Amino acid sequence: MRNMLIPFLMAGLSLAFVADKPAYRIYDPKGKDIPYSKMVRQLEDADIIFFGELHDNPIAHWLQRELTRDLHASGGKQLVLGAEMLEADNQLLLDEYLGGMITEAKFEDEARLWQNHKTDYKPLLQFAFQHKIPFIATNVPRRYANLVYRKGFEGLDSLSPAAKEYLPPLPVVYDPELPGYKAMLEMGQMGHGTVNENLPKAQAIKDATMGYFILKNWSTGQQFLHFNGAYHSDNAGGIVWYIRQQEPGLKIRTITTVLQESTDSLEQNAAGKADYTIVVPENMTRTY
Repeated sequence: MRNMLIPFLMAGLSLAFVADKPAYRIYDPKGKDIPYSKMVRQLEDADIIFFGELHDNPIAHWLQRELTRDLHASGGKQLVLGAEMLEADNQLLLDEYLGGMITEAKFEDEARLWQNHKTDYKPLLQFAFQHKIPFIATNVPRRYANLVYRKGFEGLDSLSPAAKEYLPPLPVVYDPELPGYKAMLEMGQMGHGTVNENLPKAQAIKDATMGYFILKNWSTGQQFLHFNGAYHSDNAGGIVWYIRQQEPGLKIRTITTVLQESTDSLEQNAAGKADYTIVVPENMTRTY
C-alpha cells in the first residue's frame, strides 16, 4: 500500500512546483514590472497615446479594449480613437456608421477592412458607437503607399487635388537615417539582392499621413488613443517622429508589445522601445 502511494505523492509534489503562467506583464523603460492600473493612471493626462500592437496578438487586442474602456471611464480628457487599420478615404463611411446613418453590415461590406477586423478591431468601433466617441481613419489609402513604393514621393505630385485630401501636405519631410527606415532597407537587402530604395519611403508616407490626421483631429483637452503596429511608434520613431516635427510640446506616451520566452523580466533588446512594454509569452495563441 505504501508503495502505491508514492506515485500520487510525487505527482502532488510536482504540481506544487508548477509556476504561474501570466498572460502578460508590463514593464517601464528601466525594466521595472508595473501593474496595469498604474499604467492607466500615468496615461490619464497624456495628449496622445500610441498603442503599438503585434497584429495577430490576442493579449494586445484585449488590452486595447480594456485601456479604451478605462480611459473613457476615468472622466478626464475627452477621448478620441484612431487606427492604422482604417484608411483616410474611408472616413466618410466610418462617420456614417458611427452616426447611425448606415448599418454596421453596410460599413463592413464597403470599407477595406483587415482580415482580423471582426475579432480584433470591431469591438473598438462598437465601443465608439455605443459611447459616441470619435474614431479617425488615419492611414494613407494603400494605393498611394504603393505609388510611393513604385515611383518615390515624386509620384504623389501627379495626384489630383481631391486625392491629395487623403495625404499630408506635400512635399513630405523624410529622414532616411531614422533607425526604423534604415532597418527596413537593410532587412530588404538580406538575401534578396537589390532592394527597392522606396520601400522605407512607402512606410514613411504611412507614418506621415497617420501623424497628420491625428493632429488634425486632436485639440487641447482631448486625448487621442491610436492603435497601430508597434513598428510605427517604437523608439519614438515613425508616427511619433512626424508629430514631434509639428508639435514638439505635446505629451506623447507609447506602448509596445513584444514576445518573449519568459515574462519574468524585460529582455535587453526590448528595453527602451516605449514608455510601457507589454511582454507576452511567445507561445501565446494568435488571432490568425
